[in-house]
Amino acid sequence: MLDNIIIGQYIPGRSIVHQMDPRAKLISVFLFMVFLFVSRHPLALGTAFLITIVSLILAKVPLRFYIKGMRIIAIIIFITFLLHLFLTREGPVLVELPFVTVYLGGVIEGGIVAVRVLMLVMMASLITLTTTPVDLTDGLETLMTPLKKIGLPAHELAFTMGIAIRFIPTLLDETSKIIKAQMARGANFTHGSIWRRLKALVPIFIPLFVQSFKRAEDLAIAMEARGYEGGEGRTKFRQLSWQNKDTVSIFVIGLFIVIALSTRVMYS
Repeated sequence: MLDNIIIGQYIPGRSIVHQMDPRAKLISVFLFMVFLFVSRHPLALGTAFLITIVSLILAKVPLRFYIKGMRIIAIIIFITFLLHLFLTREGPVLVELPFVTVYLGGVIEGGIVAVRVLMLVMMASLITLTTTPVDLTDGLETLMTPLKKIGLPAHELAFTMGIAIRFIPTLLDETSKIIKAQMARGANFTHGSIWRRLKALVPIFIPLFVQSFKRAEDLAIAMEARGYEGGEGRTKFRQLSWQNKDTVSIFVIGLFIVIALSTRVMYS
């Protein structure tokens, strides 16, 4: 199951989305995620869904890979749908049972929230799938540079976030190896009471934490050996370049924001 997690992984490619400036992708996805929850109007949701589909097509990420990565997220989305389905009591009654009553409003609300979460996860995953950790770190640092005036260490913060994202697949791989090693020794993670299952996870988390701290220590030693002293005075080998496609992406997101805000006023 851990192999199905796609957040933090990078898929090499030469698509339009791969070649976009990381700053444009970060700004576009951030604004998209914020204004995705502004309006419930069908026009706003339809526009957001269209942007998501077009982005996936332009990224040329293998659909099979994406579907594989959505398996775990689908469980969360399904649970979210069920919660709204059973807890929302608006509109006419569709199904009435002794233990639960389903309303039309619950179906609509659950569907809207499920679609929103799906689009949010897909667009967020698209950044790491189409952007190298180095470019992602450079983009974050450049966007946070103005915050240096208020004392925010932009370089260190962006560098830390980049390392965290980079090591997500590594930690998942380490976890998978530990699970297989414990299962080879007779550990069982699928049978027994909840307490026994939680107890069986202890032999997984302890080695994982030990390996994580050891890897962090090795990384710190390697950085010190190479003379790393922070971002002050550092130069970059690869310079970010803003292109017309980046401006178009911001324009499209701006159009979506206008639609979301205007339909929110109409819907209210």
